[in-house]
Amino acid sequence: MAKCFSFTASRDWCYRCSFSTAGLKSTTTDLGDGTVIHCWGPKTHKPNRPTLLLIHGIGANAMWQWNDFVSPLASKFNVYVPDLLFFGESYTTRPERSEAFQAESLMRAMEAMGVRGRMRVVGLSYGGFVAYSMAAQFPDAVERVVIGCAGVCLEEKDMEDGLFRVKSVDEAIGILLAQTPEKLRELMRLSFYKPVKNVPSCFLSDFIDKAGHAINMEKTKELYRYIKSFLTVPSANPKLESNGNSCKVD
Repeated sequence: MAKCFSFTASRDWCYRCSFSTAGLKSTTTDLGDGTVIHCWGPKTHKPNRPTLLLIHGIGANAMWQWNDFVSPLASKFNVYVPDLLFFGESYTTRPERSEAFQAESLMRAMEAMGVRGRMRVVGLSYGGFVAYSMAAQFPDAVERVVIGCAGVCLEEKDMEDGLFRVKSVDEAIGILLAQTPEKLRELMRLSFYKPVKNVPSCFLSDFIDKAGHAINMEKTKELYRYIKSFLTVPSANPKLESNGNSCKVD
């Protein structure tokens, strides 16, 4: 079935049409150091509207995470929706894997696309860590940051105490980057308030097989290693304070 029809590829096509209809275009920015950022941005940037940067989480790319929100938000903001490095069409040949490097790369891409002035940033899951780091590194550029479903102060003992329904960080990583239909079902159960039931294994396998649209598994071991560190090392999380000139965390 997967050879004749790909649910994942068909959804990709639908999402691309949806983003284009919402007034966004696909752009690729070469930062000149082996790093390339793919981003959906407004076909015409309107100076009278605020800029909104939407950062996706693990297991998704820009389109799959934000499709339902782009159309209503694009009527009020200049919306930018990038693929993080090793997700979608963004990549780097550099050795850095931290959320700080992700944040730096996004900021450089925004500058290269001509975005000026302060912006609002929203990050979900892993994207929340990147958004937090972006606000900490570039307080003059980030006016406001919204973080959802991201334990920026999470410690390994929080998992041991039952904050998440997993026994260890390694188990969490195996679910986050699911490689079997069973693990993907488990991820859906943990991630969704009302998870879809009875999804055929062929659909789930198709999503995993074509996960190159979402995750570049070429760097799996390195990505695993850093995911574990950002989940469990509090010192890696920058401190963010609010004052008259810095950004506000919501």
